[in-house]
Amino acid sequence: MREFGELEAAIMDALWSADGPLPVREIRARMHYGRDVAYTTVMTVTTILFHKGLLYREKAGRAWLYRPAQSRAEYSARIMGEVFSGCGDPRATILHFVEEISAEDRLHLADALSECRTRAADQEVAS
Repeated sequence: MREFGELEAAIMDALWSADGPLPVREIRARMHYGRDVAYTTVMTVTTILFHKGLLYREKAGRAWLYRPAQSRAEYSARIMGEVFSGCGDPRATILHFVEEISAEDRLHLADALSECRTRAADQEVAS
């Protein structure tokens, strides 16, 4: 996750792996981070992620419960879209990207393109 610093990425990973919203105490317990991080530090960073629009929060008693605003896949797709839209030559960038990914990921990409074509055709028929 290039947009995130290491601590932000650890917090987001903990939340993406959770089955539901978590309080800061639980986020801190689930984080995989190279060193111990103070509760207040995790609380500050989750608040920053909330204000960036990357997390939702809801009050539960005296604590806030946090959950991701997007799934990991939705977030990753948005970041990839931003890269392609700001790269200058999307065709060349996509070509280089496809050359760099594994054969298995190329098959996933081909499947996704096929699925997009099917959905677009279905939408045309429904319109």
